[in-house]
Amino acid sequence: MRTFDELIAEGSAVPVEGWDFSWFTGRATEQRPPWGYADLLGRQMAGARRAVDLQTGGGEVLAGIASAPPLLVATEGWPPNAALAARRLAPLGGRVLRSAEDADLPFVDDCFDLVTSRHPTVVRWPEVARVLAPGGTYLSQQIGPDSVGELRDFLTGPQPVRDDQRPEWIRAAATDAGLRVVDLRSATLRMEFFDIAAVVVFLRKVVWTVPGFTVERFRDRLAALHRRIAADGVFVAHSRRVLVQACRPR
Repeated sequence: MRTFDELIAEGSAVPVEGWDFSWFTGRATEQRPPWGYADLLGRQMAGARRAVDLQTGGGEVLAGIASAPPLLVATEGWPPNAALAARRLAPLGGRVLRSAEDADLPFVDDCFDLVTSRHPTVVRWPEVARVLAPGGTYLSQQIGPDSVGELRDFLTGPQPVRDDQRPEWIRAAATDAGLRVVDLRSATLRMEFFDIAAVVVFLRKVVWTVPGFTVERFRDRLAALHRRIAADGVFVAHSRRVLVQACRPR
């Protein structure tokens, strides 16, 4: 069995740019939501003329669409991801703009008939409504309340649940912004971590799980988690996802 220090060193060295999770094969698993976001995204993109994907990450999901609209734009705030996304989306004719997650969107009013976002860290609902043209659609798979809370609480102790990730809050916020919610679903999905290196890579990559995470800061709790995984063979947590589709009335 590999030692704690060896696994920590491995987990600390893995590149974490973009949203490619293939490294986790054999190290961690996560169930997928039942609605198939990538297929929903592809169908919406195929029928759109002017579309923007907000907080696109490295563009991995958006690059998988079979047919791109005539105008395709994406935003991303983290420079390494923005560079990855620009390369991935170029074959689709897509353009990537640097924009912070909590900033006003860098677009004029009523300019897109489709706005999409997978796992946004912040949703500026009034801004989404502003850039949607009348009759336009917003499609998003969002992080649900207390996602991966078992892992977070093991490292930090119990934390309050964010109200803005609850489905009922999402519905109210979208409605208050002038949108009509036409689909709202949630799912709880089993996650399994088979070694501490996988935990470290996950926390470095999905930074909102434990804000401010560093190996040095949490080394003692990581060591305790390593011992638990060695004893049980796995650490189980649950991710939570919310699918929301809303439209701007004509």
